[in-house]
Amino acid sequence: MSAHFEDTALEDIDELMRRSMKAFEAYARQPLSVRGRLMRAIASELDACGDALIHTAMRETNLPEARLRGERGRTIFQLNSYADACERGDWLEVRIDRADPAKTPPKPDIRKMLVPIGPVLVYGASNFPFAYSTAGGDTACALAAGCSVVVKAHPAHPETSETVAEAIRKAIAACGLPEDLFLHVHATAIETGKALVTHPCTKAVGFTGSHLAGRTIFDWAAARPEPIPVFAEMGSVNPVFLLPAKLEAEAETIARMYAGSITLGVGQFCTNPGIIFGPEGPGLDRFLQTIAEAFSEMPGQQMLHRGIAEGYTARKARALSQTGVTPVASGRTSGDLLAGVPAIATVDARSFLENPTLHQEVFGPFSLVVRCRDVHEMTEACRSMEGQLTTTLMGTEDELAHHPELLSAAASRCGRIILNGVPTGVEVCLSMQHGGPYPACTDSRFTSVGADGIKRFARPQAYQNWPDGLLPEALKDGNPLVLLRTVDDRSTREAVIR
Repeated sequence: MSAHFEDTALEDIDELMRRSMKAFEAYARQPLSVRGRLMRAIASELDACGDALIHTAMRETNLPEARLRGERGRTIFQLNSYADACERGDWLEVRIDRADPAKTPPKPDIRKMLVPIGPVLVYGASNFPFAYSTAGGDTACALAAGCSVVVKAHPAHPETSETVAEAIRKAIAACGLPEDLFLHVHATAIETGKALVTHPCTKAVGFTGSHLAGRTIFDWAAARPEPIPVFAEMGSVNPVFLLPAKLEAEAETIARMYAGSITLGVGQFCTNPGIIFGPEGPGLDRFLQTIAEAFSEMPGQQMLHRGIAEGYTARKARALSQTGVTPVASGRTSGDLLAGVPAIATVDARSFLENPTLHQEVFGPFSLVVRCRDVHEMTEACRSMEGQLTTTLMGTEDELAHHPELLSAAASRCGRIILNGVPTGVEVCLSMQHGGPYPACTDSRFTSVGADGIKRFARPQAYQNWPDGLLPEALKDGNPLVLLRTVDDRSTREAVIR
């Protein structure tokens, strides 16, 4: 059982957001070094929470200890690595074009950089109580950008969120920064969420969760008198395409790899491979047989909470009831209502193409294998797919070179295209793209993993004809931060001579 926390009263939202705006105005003026120091302090406090935090999260989420220890480690790494990136300042995208009075008309001195956008509302995610929640990637990116943060705790793990929030408050106090820089809200009522999104002091939203909730938040934000950006990651079926030569040569190996990926974390990852396309033939038969054997030995494991488990059971049943769908294998049932029992089924490509229900995500350890006549039909099926976080191709170099249409269709529908691997596992690094075309995300131009995610919570601002003494540090002639800047279309760390 989770501890009970009183919901923030609806009438208190206005004061809360105004406090966040006041804190933002003070924090936005702080140098990059102060922001970096704060983020490292949060990482240290999170580590200092010790075993008590892990045990609280285990009780509230049903996630195993090893997984939670790894996730907390990842969250600490995110805070520290984004702090480093914040201080390096590459994300500021500094551009300087010096004046040229000899031009007709005279060219002014223009300097541009990214500046913090304002108070950011972050929704905690149910499936990542650390890495995508209270002190997770969205919060880290917003603080790095110079924004204040208001976190709406996920109601499935409120005590975990409260413990992490207290760690953040301790770090803020230790750094001598405004206490309202980070505010923490408990709320189950939809009206409270709407009030937070639509308040005029809220300037951006970060969200990880379902398509229904993400789209609702997006629509609230768009309907405001002043629309604001919503960076919502809303799930994905992460299609996998098995090409004939690769499948025929390695069917059993690929099947074992995907049996593990489908069931990893009881399938509760946004990168879970939910749909697999393969060509009819002996290779696909061996692939299915190997996965079936693996699944038959797997017991159902507890999912995050009752709502997730009930949703998985209902969506799985709906998918299995569709015309043309044939169950292949299922794991062992235990009678536990929270258990997610792994399952795999098949359907022919024609039935898949004609039934949009089969394109929808089943959040949990389930995958649908679509049997295709050939690679051309696989390409047709790929073109029917909506936007995805990832797409995976399993193929030899030669057959990939001979099917450019499939490669083009796959790449145009995802943020990360994977070759001969699995989509589960998202490395925290600068080159990672965790985002994709709608409906995977509301803005495919940005990532929620890696330091480039800082840019979500910043906006460009240009300064024209300003004296050096009044410019932000990043734009000053002498380049006191030693940033890599673009000056008159040339990348340099040199000082600017007017």
